[in-house]
Amino acid sequence: MRILVVGAGATGGYFGGRLAAAGRDVTFLVREARAAQLRANGLVIRSPHGGDLTLRDPQTVTREALSAPGAQPYDLVLLSCKAYDLDDAIDSFAAAVGPETVILPLLNGMRHLEILQARFGTQAVLGGVCLIASTLNDKREIVHLNDAHAITFGEPGGGMSARVDAIAAAFSNAGFNLKASERILQEMWEKWVFLASLAGSTCLFRAPVGAIVATPDGAATIERLFAECRAVAAEHGHAVRDSFLERSRAMLFATGSTLTASMLRDVQNGSRIEADHILGDLIRRGGAAQRASSELSVLRIVYSQLKAYEAQRPQAA
Repeated sequence: MRILVVGAGATGGYFGGRLAAAGRDVTFLVREARAAQLRANGLVIRSPHGGDLTLRDPQTVTREALSAPGAQPYDLVLLSCKAYDLDDAIDSFAAAVGPETVILPLLNGMRHLEILQARFGTQAVLGGVCLIASTLNDKREIVHLNDAHAITFGEPGGGMSARVDAIAAAFSNAGFNLKASERILQEMWEKWVFLASLAGSTCLFRAPVGAIVATPDGAATIERLFAECRAVAAEHGHAVRDSFLERSRAMLFATGSTLTASMLRDVQNGSRIEADHILGDLIRRGGAAQRASSELSVLRIVYSQLKAYEAQRPQAA
């Protein structure tokens, strides 16, 4: 299986690097500057859980080379860009997509599925989520920040398929956790609900979970935001499961927890954020009753606060 990993950043570089180290046929789609860096230093992963890795001279390709005469499509495109970079990412790898190519996006939320399906066809796109906390340091090494490194994927229409089985086989024993799901949309909605609740609350308070729940109304604010996000999922036929609810509460209301969302770290660094994709799209998908309510939801307050951050960010930069 020929695998094209779009980018070699904190997420794609981690999973793609693990796959390449396990002997899979992996090529990283990168800009020329990143390709030169990888040729000089290799793809470096620093991980206290999965172990450090230096992949010398990994296979790379530029978007121009994908369109060159004789270039062949790939079997699988692994996509893990930020939502605000999705249009540019699509343009960069479009030439690598053939009639049998499968695209596996690991973005948060749902909007990207609709965009990818509109461009490449419904059949070309799988659903997927990943669980990892990672970043790039000043040496452009991938730093794995915790012990979670997992990919869950499956057919958006549900059930299993031969191509899901083939990808599962290609990804197995590659140094990260893997799950082929028969209900991938449920998994995606649940992660979206949790992420929106975590990102919304930690960005609103500019603090980790433990500090928020220690305030007079912190826990109540998280509870209300969490309930609003769950309500949207339920309206779309994906009411969260009891097991998810239990796990999420354990993290969202943990006393003394230092847990924050990566969106808060982006805000603190003055970086771009996925406010529209993670929070705005949940609001857009909310039911008529929610939109007609005169009561201002926590979800809308958080989203407005983040849009205010975005409005000021160019001036700060």
